[in-house]
Amino acid sequence: MPASPIRKLVPLANDAKARGIKVYHLNIGQPDLPTPAEGLAALKNIDRKVLEYSPSEGLYSLRKKLESYYHRFHIKVDVDDIIVTTGGSEAVLFAFMACLDPGDEIIVPEPAYANYMAFAISAGAKIVTVPSNIDEGFALPPLEKFEELITPRTKGILICNPNNPTGYLYTQKEMNQIRDIVKKYDLFLFSDEVYREFCYTGAPYISAFHLKGIEEQVVLIDSVSKRYSECGIRVGAIITKHKELKANVMKFCQARLSPPLLGQIVAEASIDAPESYMLGTYNEYVERRKFLIDGLNRIPGCYSPIPMGAFYTVVSLPVDDADKFCEWCLRDFQYEGATVFMAPASGFYTTPGVGKNEVRMAYVLKKEDLAQALTVLKEALKEYPGRTIA
Repeated sequence: MPASPIRKLVPLANDAKARGIKVYHLNIGQPDLPTPAEGLAALKNIDRKVLEYSPSEGLYSLRKKLESYYHRFHIKVDVDDIIVTTGGSEAVLFAFMACLDPGDEIIVPEPAYANYMAFAISAGAKIVTVPSNIDEGFALPPLEKFEELITPRTKGILICNPNNPTGYLYTQKEMNQIRDIVKKYDLFLFSDEVYREFCYTGAPYISAFHLKGIEEQVVLIDSVSKRYSECGIRVGAIITKHKELKANVMKFCQARLSPPLLGQIVAEASIDAPESYMLGTYNEYVERRKFLIDGLNRIPGCYSPIPMGAFYTVVSLPVDDADKFCEWCLRDFQYEGATVFMAPASGFYTTPGVGKNEVRMAYVLKKEDLAQALTVLKEALKEYPGRTIA
C-alpha cells in the first residue's frame, strides 16, 4: 500500500505545532467553510430512542432525496440506482471490488487522487496511467494514448471531473472521446464527480451520465464531504444502472453492515440547504482561486495553470525535490513563527520521477491565511538549500 502524500507528513506538522509554529494547511481538501445549518440542526435534534443499523444500501429517505438532487443536474437516475457508502472512498473501493478481479487493469489519467492506487491494490487490480502534464494544463491525453494501453485485462477507465489534484475540468469534446473508447472496448467508466458544484468555466457541468449510449457502463462516485463541508460524517454514494454490478456492490455493503446512521441524517438534512448556501460557497472558492493562483505565479520560479474546477491546483516549484522541500518546510523552516504544509505531487503519479518538483495545494483557507501562506512559501523558497533558481 502506498503512503498517502496528503497525510504522510502529518507527524512533522504535529511536531512543528508542538514547537509553537503556526502551520498553514494547504495539503488536504478540508474546507473551512461552515457546514449547512440544516445539517447541524438535524444532528442536534435527533429524536431517535435507539441509534440503530441503517439498511446496507443506506436510508431510503436519503436515497430518495439524492435522487431529486441528481435530477437538478439532469442526471437521470432513480432511487434504486443509488447505494449509500461510508464516504466517497468506500464508494471507489466497493466499485473496484465489485467490478475487478485480481490482475484486471484500469486506465487513469495522471496525476490522479492518490487513494485510487491504494484501492486498486486492495482489489488486486492494477492502475495503468496515461500521463497529462502541467505545460498543457493537465488536459486529457490524446485518444491514441489510451488505446495503446488497452489489453484483454483492461476493464475500465477512471476519471475525476472536476479533477483532484489538478483542478482540471474535462470539456464536452474530451468527455465524448472517453465515451467513444468506453463504448468501443466495452469498458466501465468510473467517474468521480464529488466536486460538481465547483466548476468555474461558465460551461455546463458534464456528468458521465450525460453521455449517450453508455448509461449501463457508468459507475458514478459521489460524496457530500466537499459540497457541504462534511468530511467527517463519512457519507458517499455509488450510482449505477448496471444490475449485476449493484448486486455485487451490495455483497460488500452487507459485509460491512451499514453506512453511518448519524452521517446519513446530517447529509439528508443538508440537501435542503438553500441555494444561497451553495452560491456563497462557490463565490468564496472563486475568489480564493484567483488570489492563490495570482500569488503563486508572482513568486519567481513558480507556475500554476488556472484550475477550472474543484479547489486544488498542482504547482511546479523551483526545487530539486518537492518531497524533500515539503519535509524541510515542516522540520527545519519557519518564517515569523509560521510554515506551510503542502502535499508532494509525486504521490499523485505512478510513473517514477514524474512530478518531482510539483506540489498539490488546496485553497480551502480564507484569503488572509492564503496571503500569509504565500509569504511563508516565498521566503522558504529563498532559503531552501535545494532551490534551482539563483
